[in-house]
Amino acid sequence: MSGTHSRPSTDRDHPGEQGAADPIRLLEIRDTPLSVDEVFAAVGDRAAGGTALFVGTVRSHDGGADVDGLGYSAHPSAAVELRRVAEKVVADHPVRALAAVHRVGDLAIGDLAVVVAVSCPHRAEAFAACRKLIDDLKHEVPIWKHQTFSDGTEEWVGA
Repeated sequence: MSGTHSRPSTDRDHPGEQGAADPIRLLEIRDTPLSVDEVFAAVGDRAAGGTALFVGTVRSHDGGADVDGLGYSAHPSAAVELRRVAEKVVADHPVRALAAVHRVGDLAIGDLAVVVAVSCPHRAEAFAACRKLIDDLKHEVPIWKHQTFSDGTEEWVGA
């Protein structure tokens, strides 16, 4: 019959079902505006059937208070820790490509604070890997948020 296979496929038969040899394509902490297009382009892979992308933006409120703006600061070890987090995601998921960029400095409401993306052979894997990447980045990479509120108060988050 046309279009059918007589034997089951395996990962060995289709290397695209596995992770790529060097899937970490872009990791940066920068003080310039972030680009969703740049991150999305970095994770393009012909063997990926699913790409998950997360964009974190500066919101106008937090905990019931109006936010005027915020600033992000990073410890000198932040880039090393970001790579460690990315490598762990790659080790635990069949990642074809991964990218993560976090902004530091003063940001305004609506600015992009973090953009991460992961492409994998299938969508469920991409969702799981992307969620793990952003969750671990936020919990383990030493980047701190300093929020200023419209009532004149301020708060450090993650410090």
